[in-house]
Amino acid sequence: MKERSFGLIIGISIGVVIGGLLALVGILCSRFHRKRPQIGNSSSRRAATIPIRANGVDTCTILSDSSMGTESSRTSVQNGVPLWFGGMKKGHVVAASGILEYSYKDLQKATYNFTSLIGQGAFGPVYKAQMTAGDAVAVKVLATDSKQGEKEFHTEVMLLGRLHHRNLVNLVGYCAEKGQHMLIYVYMSKGSLASHLYSEVHELLSWDLRVQVALDVARGLEYLHDGAVPPVIHRDIKSSNILLDQAMRARVADFGLSREDMINRHASNIQGTFGYLDPEYISTRTFTKKSDVYSFGVLLFELIAGRNPQQGLMEYVELAAMNTEGKVGWEEIVDSRLEGNFDEHELNDVAALAYNCINRSPRKRPSMRDIVQVLSRILTARHNKKHHRRESRDSSVAADEVALNIDQLGRRSPMNSEHRRVESKSSTAESCEG
Repeated sequence: MKERSFGLIIGISIGVVIGGLLALVGILCSRFHRKRPQIGNSSSRRAATIPIRANGVDTCTILSDSSMGTESSRTSVQNGVPLWFGGMKKGHVVAASGILEYSYKDLQKATYNFTSLIGQGAFGPVYKAQMTAGDAVAVKVLATDSKQGEKEFHTEVMLLGRLHHRNLVNLVGYCAEKGQHMLIYVYMSKGSLASHLYSEVHELLSWDLRVQVALDVARGLEYLHDGAVPPVIHRDIKSSNILLDQAMRARVADFGLSREDMINRHASNIQGTFGYLDPEYISTRTFTKKSDVYSFGVLLFELIAGRNPQQGLMEYVELAAMNTEGKVGWEEIVDSRLEGNFDEHELNDVAALAYNCINRSPRKRPSMRDIVQVLSRILTARHNKKHHRRESRDSSVAADEVALNIDQLGRRSPMNSEHRRVESKSSTAESCEG
């Protein structure tokens, strides 16, 4: 009887211990699931498809100078980005791509309850967000009534999560929470190229700066075409999609239309911006790298003439080309606000390049790598010319100074010479007497 009671007590004890262990395991599992980053039902599929970054310094193929300065997403994460929000957790970092996930609450606070509006695009409104560490970013919010917003959001996160270059607007984070989809970019303090070309609020862009902007954009596109794996076709190059930083260096922005062309080049409907679209694409519905080249050619003429396609830019160009034969004589279309402050030879070189870019035959257009090399040579020639002028001017000044000194020596009067001889004899006499 005692043995039966003893066995019963042991059995109950073991059962209590096992039950306690199971309860402890259950509590631990519950806490683990609570700590996992919640992206929301609408974006859980999207977050799972963000690819491992295959570009940047680590694996980028050798290009021209444009490949230099490519940024690693890992570096951008370590250099202060996680410090922007106090509530940031390590679990919010998509480690494979370096893209951070931010909470809706943090973004709401950083944008002063979404009142700091700085722009409005087809994607939706863009707000400036002030971070706790003093840094500023741009928060792009998907418009709730956008028909293609989900696809474009998915596109930009996937693309920009692996594309990092000094001439691309880099994505530093995203938010998919409470039915909202947002992209967080590096803030470009000088705004868009279009605002500088057409707004009286901004200072006029000099000719030298316009050529530098053209080279920056060309380098960004060269990276997309030849450095990204797989290659990326931007498909919406225009002045409003080129942003300028504090140092007035240009970066290519807005990749909302790019992903579709990587999957299916034969789109059923025409997408892009009227005036920048390749005629070949309009007729065949096939978008290629040379379609981006055509859009870039239009952008070059926009920089030259200071007018956009909606203002009859291309008609203006074709009319001028009848007289110039596409090589020289492009001075008649130059932005009048420049008031002649440009190098005529340099202008004709840039315009001739632009005219090649908009050739009706895509195969006759240059590649973005060729374009980068031409623009680089133009800027190198400018630098050498300025350096040569400076050396010539310095040599001329030195010669003038020498001539002046000789002339001064020759102008000494006999009286002064006689006075110096008297002083010399006097000094000699004094020294002898001493």
